[in-house]
Amino acid sequence: MKTKILIISVFMIMINFVSGQNIVGNWNGVLKVQGVQLHIVFHVSKSDGGFSATMDSPDQGANGIPMTKVTFENSILNIEMTSANIEYVGTVKNDTVFGTFKQSGLSIPLNLSKNETMKETVKEAFNRPQNPIKPYPYYSEDITFENKNANILLAGTLTLPKKEGKFPAVILITGSGPQNRDEELMGHKPFLVLSDYLTRHGIAVLRYDDRGTFASKGNFAKSTTFDFATDVESALTYLKTRDEIDPKHIGLIGHSEGGIIAPIVAVNDRTVSFIVLMAGTGISGAELLILQQEAIGKAMGVSEEKLNETVDINRNLFKIVEQNNDSATIAEKLKAFLNSKLKENPTLDMSKVSNPETIIQHQIAVITSPWMINFIKYNPESMLEKVQCPVLAINGDKDLQVPSKVNLPAIENALKKGGNKYFTIKELPGLNHLFQECKTGLPKEYSEIEQTISPLALETITNWIITVIHRR
Repeated sequence: MKTKILIISVFMIMINFVSGQNIVGNWNGVLKVQGVQLHIVFHVSKSDGGFSATMDSPDQGANGIPMTKVTFENSILNIEMTSANIEYVGTVKNDTVFGTFKQSGLSIPLNLSKNETMKETVKEAFNRPQNPIKPYPYYSEDITFENKNANILLAGTLTLPKKEGKFPAVILITGSGPQNRDEELMGHKPFLVLSDYLTRHGIAVLRYDDRGTFASKGNFAKSTTFDFATDVESALTYLKTRDEIDPKHIGLIGHSEGGIIAPIVAVNDRTVSFIVLMAGTGISGAELLILQQEAIGKAMGVSEEKLNETVDINRNLFKIVEQNNDSATIAEKLKAFLNSKLKENPTLDMSKVSNPETIIQHQIAVITSPWMINFIKYNPESMLEKVQCPVLAINGDKDLQVPSKVNLPAIENALKKGGNKYFTIKELPGLNHLFQECKTGLPKEYSEIEQTISPLALETITNWIITVIHRR
């Protein structure tokens, strides 16, 4: 699904120095993708092996992030991150790098500069008034817990209304893509804001870094939704060891993909007291990806002809995945289909890629990843039918990534079919996929909006949880 916009995650750079060109320092740039601007800063320094660097993505609140492979020869800077199919290639001229950022066949111009003014502008680009300021009026503790089956250690933060007591609790489950415990995206920290609000209202909160990201161990790239569900189960097990947590009142709050994971965990562990689905899905991944593409495309003004052409291609790609089980067979059939489409229609817009074969290989790599194959094939309906604990499903009516008009009824129908007696379905007016008050719902607005989560969403979630706790 990758319902999140293209995210630049991590960069650690080992650069081969060419004499006469000073690449030590801070390199700043702006990546423009799908109408969203992502500011980046590379900090290059001298090291024993030549050069090393870290990267900041201020819009996502990520700093000092490590990369994989870098070469610098004949003024050409080449940076690769193989696990995410990312490559940056640029020509260094004085204090500027003129280059291109590539991911999964998509090529985007990205120039880097040592301009200090731009660095400061990047740093202070966004105002996030909802971010809580320390000292917090509650207890906060950085913790670790183990997923014994996966043999990995996960790191997170537990907040308690008070250091001592017995409190109901929730576990926050992030959406798709590698996320830290605050679910940082576009300069926003939704889970920090949500956990702060809940804790101030008497509810303990555990949020943690996704496996293989930030302080958590494991391999994110090779994991599926079901693997992530076992991490949540391990968090649940950990909370039950804490004297401050009421084991009869532990619930789950999942956003986007997290809204797929929460029902899986609730079915596997009947001690889950309740679940909240924030923009959770009620249809198959293949259906959702098409629906998402249509909604965003229309909102962006893409012509009906072009949109229909793209949707038709993707429907066929997803059908290949749905009808086959072996990844090698899927890759072979995807390649044959994409090559045939290029031959049938040589006018397809390939202007952004220098080599059509490259884009085909990248697309195949993305679609045949364990996560994507599982997501395309999986329909949450069957799991939702088995959920018996109380459920709150909310969605913004301007969400273009998980459109409410289709997904909320699908969730409701599945719960009714399974005989669930206690659930609430709410469409929240004027809110987007991140539950911000917005104009269009397009992802490009996410970073431009100062609000992180609408007070309506925060109140709806909190009031519902308090009602459920007092009822049970």
